[in-house]
Amino acid sequence: MSGRDDSEIRDVEDFMDTTYDARRARWTAAGTGTLLTLAGLAASLLRLTGSAPAVVPGAYGFGAAVCALAAVLGSRGRTRRALWLLIVGVMVMALGDQFD
Repeated sequence: MSGRDDSEIRDVEDFMDTTYDARRARWTAAGTGTLLTLAGLAASLLRLTGSAPAVVPGAYGFGAAVCALAAVLGSRGRTRRALWLLIVGVMVMALGDQFD
């Protein structure tokens, strides 16, 4: 009888571990998306006041918007899509930086 109780406890612990992992993934995706959004907006404003071509602040702004969308998706549990959008957003920002 004791073996059965131990397996039930392990099942509950495994369920709690996956719940914790999912919650941590959502927080990580949302936090990273928010941080990259703020960084992209700050870079866009800095480049807008400088002598950079218009495409540079636009790329930073568009990349920030993509990262903001990733933060929203990440907070709703769509962490894989959020990860890919974060990658695309950073790539757009990096591409815009090449025109400077």
